Amino acid sequence: MTSVTVERDGAVASVILPGPALSLAVKEGLLASLLAVAADDQVRAVVLTGTGRAFCVGQDLAEHAAALDEDPATSLDTVQRHYNPIVTALTTMPKPVVAGVNGTCVGAGLGLVLACDFVVMAESAVLGTAFTGIGLTCDSGLSVTLPAAVGMARARALILRPSTFSAEQAVGWGLPFELVPADQVRAAAAELAAGLAAGPTAAFAETKRLLVDGASRPFAESLAAEGDAQRRLGLTADHGNAVRAFLAKEKPTFQGS
Repeated sequence: MTSVTVERDGAVASVILPGPALSLAVKEGLLASLLAVAADDQVRAVVLTGTGRAFCVGQDLAEHAAALDEDPATSLDTVQRHYNPIVTALTTMPKPVVAGVNGTCVGAGLGLVLACDFVVMAESAVLGTAFTGIGLTCDSGLSVTLPAAVGMARARALILRPSTFSAEQAVGWGLPFELVPADQVRAAAAELAAGLAAGPTAAFAETKRLLVDGASRPFAESLAAEGDAQRRLGLTADHGNAVRAFLAKEKPTFQGS
């Protein structure tokens, strides 16, 4: 497998990276796949996972070295062309995204994981930032998502010194990762996604939008946005059916509408 693939199982779409490094072809395939599942109303939850012993180690450095030789001034245009749109597609996906981290996860790979809503990770996974090790700073949203996850002081230390850390350490720092044996990652991520796919998709979408937008706007605007979102959701069949199910002491069934 040399390209990003998408597998469907009911309302869950699994977007599968073909290998550890993000070449141009993989980045373009990943972005196209994420945009496609975002626009597909039949998909109600997404899994992002890798292949083999690594989830993602970031940029394909051989390809980057060739770009540096060709033109250093444009060698990092990929941040704007690929990494930013990919992370944006994950954070704004109007349905839950589960990262199934099957192994090593460093550099931009860590950025992809922290852009997802839930993370199922191999107990043996090794994580890291790596950027300053090659004379760069962080990208893929890590300047925002890593401090939010572990605090500014620890994020500063993790980015400035490109050492690795374990999945267990990450959980100890407060990252809400579900750790499972490596051979169970794909199944556990799929099970979690299936449960989310049965949930209130419209409410999930509004919640993600509120959380992302609320991080950068005044509190009063966030309150107004919450009210607008609730009014929209109040008109959905899912909301009305769930309220009636609650009153009848029954389990609600969500249809995504």
